[in-house]
Amino acid sequence: MPAVVTTGYTINNANEKLGIEMSLKGEIKSEKILVKDIFSRMWFGIPEYQRPYVWGADEVGELLDDLVFAMNDKPDFEYFLGSFVFQAKAAQPEKNQAFNDNDLLDGQQRMTTLLMLFAVIRDLSTNPSAKKTCQSCIYQEGNEFAQIPERMRLMFAIRDDVQKFIEDFIKKEDGTNSKDDLVRLSENADDISVRNMAGAVCLIRQYFDENKDVKPEKVLQYLLNKVLLIYVSTEDLEDAFRLFTILNNRGIPLRNSDILKSINLGALATPALKQKFAKMWEEAESELGDEFDRFLNYVRTILVKDKARLNLLQEFEDKIYEPKEKDKATGQKKPILLNKGKETFDLIERYLSHYKTLLGGQNFSEFKSFKFDNLIKMMLAGLPATDWVPPLLRYFDKFKYDRLLEFLTLLDNKFSADWIEQKTPTDRIEAMNDIIKVVDSAKKLEDVFGSGCFDFDKKELINVLEWRQVYGRRFARYILLKLDYLLQNHDQHMHFETLSVEHILPQNPHENSQWVKDFAKQERDEWTDKLGNLVLITRSKNSSQGRLDYSEKKEKYFSKCIDTCPNSIRLLSRYSTWKFSDLKLNHEYVLGKLGEHYDFKGSPS
Repeated sequence: MPAVVTTGYTINNANEKLGIEMSLKGEIKSEKILVKDIFSRMWFGIPEYQRPYVWGADEVGELLDDLVFAMNDKPDFEYFLGSFVFQAKAAQPEKNQAFNDNDLLDGQQRMTTLLMLFAVIRDLSTNPSAKKTCQSCIYQEGNEFAQIPERMRLMFAIRDDVQKFIEDFIKKEDGTNSKDDLVRLSENADDISVRNMAGAVCLIRQYFDENKDVKPEKVLQYLLNKVLLIYVSTEDLEDAFRLFTILNNRGIPLRNSDILKSINLGALATPALKQKFAKMWEEAESELGDEFDRFLNYVRTILVKDKARLNLLQEFEDKIYEPKEKDKATGQKKPILLNKGKETFDLIERYLSHYKTLLGGQNFSEFKSFKFDNLIKMMLAGLPATDWVPPLLRYFDKFKYDRLLEFLTLLDNKFSADWIEQKTPTDRIEAMNDIIKVVDSAKKLEDVFGSGCFDFDKKELINVLEWRQVYGRRFARYILLKLDYLLQNHDQHMHFETLSVEHILPQNPHENSQWVKDFAKQERDEWTDKLGNLVLITRSKNSSQGRLDYSEKKEKYFSKCIDTCPNSIRLLSRYSTWKFSDLKLNHEYVLGKLGEHYDFKGSPS
């Protein structure tokens, strides 16, 4: 296998007597290296700017399948497992660092999985030599007489929960035999890395359980002696970050948020600040998961107040840190909106606190009810996008709880009305950005509420809801949820998971049903899909029961699936029959409730 070499790179032999030789300042080294040399001569730290361990069943299963296939198909040939990148750090006795170390920039997922594979093989094997070999790959045993320190092959900076997991289940002999504890952690651990690592250990053990012909000792021998990787190393931090970025552009699964974090950590002045903000970032990633990148985009929107047209990293670089656009009025470059480093982390930390407060569902004490939290839940569940979140965050940052429920109600009405009236996504985003601008410039609350930024076409909204077919439109579920919200007892949280839109008068009644007797064909054609004939149910639709006559449908179908839908409960409690007059009466009622909420009066001419 040829080494991956870029012009100007210095190649160093990976099999030096004492391990890989340290790079000189400014040098980037690259070479192939066997797994046995990595896990006998090298130590790695997972730096604070790295993302969590995120491999799941697909990635772990693919690694094992490929490894075993190569072992069985071509056992005498070397197998290339991939590459890894690290920043080499020379020993610094003056800082109590007595030995060389390496920050693993890329390859964490693969290296961590190999570490767990060694632990599983150790615990499955009955061969003492195999057990000892695996243990030495996991950590170096200390010897005070030979002055050899005890060292783990992988150390996880700022991740105390992860390090404890490694100590308890990977380093400790028989640790991976604790199946019940591992399953529990894979399902319930607070830390995302711990959840995924516990899951990976379970998957590796399951693989050997299901493939009895795959002997752990044979896998160990092949893994150590035939499997190799390519490393790229540098001692220079700037080069390390550049490699980090280049790898992302080449398709390595790093997120833009990872690089944004690394850029800002690199701009911090002290190790203490690096550790503080890296831990904050890591905890936010763990808590929010895939929502974290979306949250960072909310922060971007608050700063830029314009639709995103680039990826997250480029938006921060080109529009926030070093704006490239010129102001149309002055012809000058737009000003810097935020500085890298502490200023960025402080802003993100502040808005992260706002985000968790506003969307956390625990604001009863402020409002003496769950009305605010229920409105948030309804918006998250029913609206087609979350472009309304940035103006909410900005308002809270400036005015806290002062008239906050009123602001959110107007915000929801504006966003939902524009959507129902079929404004384009771009138009809706621009409207939300205009609200941010109003909040930014407001000197007092009335500057926000009297600005007109929440205005929408009330005539068109009532036209859609009163006269047009609602069923089949994307907003149907949302507008019925809003009716539930308006009728909800806000001393309690709203509860809903699965929600389906159901007709009272069915779309296709049986020819000999009461429906056909009670409704003329013209009435069915005109009114079946209108708002007054629709309710929410808390389960998937049942087409056979949906065609039952009204009295049977109430008893056998609706009574079992409307328990958390106030509007559905109201309708079915109030109406003992469902004839054309009942449908029209209900239609007028729900329009009245919505008209009161959206503040529109009367019908369009």
